[in-house]
Amino acid sequence: MRHGKRFNHLSRTSAHRKAMLANMASSLIIHKRIKTTLPKAKALRTYIEPLITKSKTDSTHSRRVVFSYLNDKEAVTELFREISIKVAERPGGYTRIIKIGTRLGDNAEMAFIELVDYNENLLGADDKAQKKTRRRRGSAKKQEADAPATDQTVETLDETEEEKIEEEKTEEQAPKTEEGKTEEEKTEEQAPKTEEGKIEEEKTEEQAPKTEEEKIEEEKTEEQAPKTEEEKIEEEKTEEQAPKTEEGKIEEEKIEEVKEEEPPKEEKDKKE
Repeated sequence: MRHGKRFNHLSRTSAHRKAMLANMASSLIIHKRIKTTLPKAKALRTYIEPLITKSKTDSTHSRRVVFSYLNDKEAVTELFREISIKVAERPGGYTRIIKIGTRLGDNAEMAFIELVDYNENLLGADDKAQKKTRRRRGSAKKQEADAPATDQTVETLDETEEEKIEEEKTEEQAPKTEEGKTEEEKTEEQAPKTEEGKIEEEKTEEQAPKTEEEKIEEEKTEEQAPKTEEEKIEEEKTEEQAPKTEEGKIEEEKIEEVKEEEPPKEEKDKKE
């Protein structure tokens, strides 16, 4: 009987066991993840976590103590330079053991042992879980309406603002009914137009095709408007330059014949 067996001896002598754990600890510090049997992983966890806690105080004494356990200068410098900074805010629990089934040869239980702060996949999963808890708090805001304002109420208010923004986006994307369109047209007509909006409307009116009634009205307004001297002169020039029709030529010939038949005024006066 092994009375007082407080830890797993791993079927090895004391020197062999210490050397093996020191070698495994230094390889875990350098590679951040190793594969081993489950009993060795559990023994390594109790061996390396006190050393990581010791590395948080960077002093000559703590470095010498850690080196007496690891016997590897590269592992000590890696531990005090990088891992201690990344694990500074974590109060213990620096490693994680993941079971991966049994080994083919001897059916031994195998496992991964890794440093918690270096697994990026599981760190991303933790962030997603935190976001879900915030949504749950937002759903229970009605129950906490009478309570005094706390950090949770501030988070719920932020979530309500985000929900409103999402609702506005969905309303903009949704197809509008005929009633909604008529209401929007009314609001646009009532709203005061800026100078840019007026200029754009004038351009669109000029480009739009005019109906027959609008054309007739424009011609009437042009005829009624008083013409200036320059416009009269230009019209006379255009009339002289314009090609004459057959009817116009006949009328002009008649006028010329009448003028030839009528004697000049001086001859009439002499006869009298």
